[in-house]
Amino acid sequence: MPRISRRELARQVAAVSLSPALSRSAEAQAAGSKTRLILLGTAGGPCPRKTRVPSSQVVVVNGTAYVIDCGVGVATHLALADIRLSSLRHVFITHQHSDHNAEYGPLLLTAWGCGLRTQVDTWGPPPLTRMTELFLEMNAFDIRTRIADEAKVPLAPLIRPHELNREGVILRENSVVVTCALVDHPPVVPAFAYRLNTPDRSIVISGDTRPCKALIRLARDADVLVHEVLWPSGVDRMPRNLYNSAALKKSILSHHTPAVKVGRVAAEARVKTLVLSHLFRPRILRSRMRCGPMQCARAGIKDRLYWARICWRSDV
Repeated sequence: MPRISRRELARQVAAVSLSPALSRSAEAQAAGSKTRLILLGTAGGPCPRKTRVPSSQVVVVNGTAYVIDCGVGVATHLALADIRLSSLRHVFITHQHSDHNAEYGPLLLTAWGCGLRTQVDTWGPPPLTRMTELFLEMNAFDIRTRIADEAKVPLAPLIRPHELNREGVILRENSVVVTCALVDHPPVVPAFAYRLNTPDRSIVISGDTRPCKALIRLARDADVLVHEVLWPSGVDRMPRNLYNSAALKKSILSHHTPAVKVGRVAAEARVKTLVLSHLFRPRILRSRMRCGPMQCARAGIKDRLYWARICWRSDV
């Protein structure tokens, strides 16, 4: 792959991050596809940011929404993407960290408030069932009031949580097959990646993980792999006045996948498109991103490499 200048790389990244469509080829692919992948939240960690929200994405298949992860902002960004909340059918949680699950309950409640009256199956590690019960209990007053005052259907019977403890095929529905794999994200166990095979595309969401063979097997020959990415030098430049700075740095560095290894994972899995997400300290990444993405590309990515930002209304 020919080398490009820092300025040209920055221009390409800005185009991916800010334009209504990622590229002409991606736009054309999406136009001819019944399956859409929309990146809703691409930030790593729970801290709020002005231009980015924590992890979430939605796969839309023939108008049905499959949401993967529910970081804060997922419902708002579904609305920004013109995805009707009443089209929600399945919700998948990769692991029980707040930047991936904080809006799990609120998404369901908000969708119900916006007209949802059909079943939603939710999938993820324990204690997903208990989380669902407690959230419904916490909001029982509002739910009862709206049922009585607005003639809404009851919410609890619509939600069917499924707790996952092992990998394998978990769903076959309307020509969509969902498979999960156990990934390596200590101390959070279990943690999952998901693959959605639809009639026209295969999409894999890594969740948070260190490099692991299970993810490579899951992503084999996929059309798209959305993979978390770690930039170690960005972690090294974290503010030292954080009361837990040392422990936080150790945690981040030991539980995630450096950019160059993301490229190797994608190359070994032979994925067609790699999307880098779950960005930590994006300002540092934007100023020092030349090596990581280029190393990923040189590791063997043969098609397109996108640096993901908040790509609502943009299909990958």
